[in-house]
Amino acid sequence: MTAISSYNSSDSGWKKVLVLVLAFWLSCSLMLDGLVMPSMYVAGMMTEPGFAAAGYSLFWVFNRVELLCAALVLTSVLVMRYHRHLWSRPGLFTVLLSALLLAIALVDTYALTPQMSALGLQLNWFAPSDTPALMNQFHLGYWLLDCLKLAACGMLLWSYNRTATSVSQM
Repeated sequence: MTAISSYNSSDSGWKKVLVLVLAFWLSCSLMLDGLVMPSMYVAGMMTEPGFAAAGYSLFWVFNRVELLCAALVLTSVLVMRYHRHLWSRPGLFTVLLSALLLAIALVDTYALTPQMSALGLQLNWFAPSDTPALMNQFHLGYWLLDCLKLAACGMLLWSYNRTATSVSQM
């Protein structure tokens, strides 16, 4: 019994990091995807000539924070995975989920956001600004990745909550 209690105190810091980072990341993503972007779209800002630069600035900051969150999640999952006792060790599935979250953040940061910003950049100020058809495909890809990210975050939280309750019942 002393091994379980010492184990709980040593890993509680990393579990707190995991839960706090996932909660912060989920709340920021939901606020950006559910409040900021739809309100900018309804206000007609996507047709403004400076929208691509403003959107890139907003997402540049958000994507870097997202990369930091993904790195912290992966680190905390790996630490908890390889420092726990065998009977309470979470499975390889949680490592794969956290690696998936990092991959999503990397794709958003270095593939989708720069491409969408380049497509939205208006180089001819005299031509009317139309949204390119490829932009809608990039938006769909971004939304699908965000839905996958939300599902992976939820599964990670569920997995660690399930692991914590099974250890406390021992």
